[in-house]
Amino acid sequence: MKKVVHKLISMVMAVVVLLSTMSFTLGMHYCGDTLVDTAIFHKAKGCGMEMQKKQTLSDCAIIKKNCCSDEQLVIEGQDELKISYDDVSIDRQLLATIFIYTYLHLFEVSIQKEAGFLEYPPPLIVRQIYKLDESYLI
Repeated sequence: MKKVVHKLISMVMAVVVLLSTMSFTLGMHYCGDTLVDTAIFHKAKGCGMEMQKKQTLSDCAIIKKNCCSDEQLVIEGQDELKISYDDVSIDRQLLATIFIYTYLHLFEVSIQKEAGFLEYPPPLIVRQIYKLDESYLI
């Protein structure tokens, strides 16, 4: 059971390290105020209603406002995993020492032999055994 728990904790820690170092992009496409499409790791597809920025009519330029908008949320992962121990205070060192000591002694197995006969009463005497083993001189 202890090995299974250690393997499970190791797997969870590996996933946490993987997810904390990975960066990803979340792309969102809005049509007006409505969210139409979301995508992870690439740009979201449009709804097909995008307009051109400029339309020219003879000698004047007409600019129409586009009703669609794209947003990207970029979540950066952790780049540096090496922790510097130069600025660790005495209190943190004491806390780490106490934690490790307590964790190691948490799984100690104490072996004690318990006497099982202390809870039970002695058997009833049917015969007086001391009289059976005595020898009388007549």
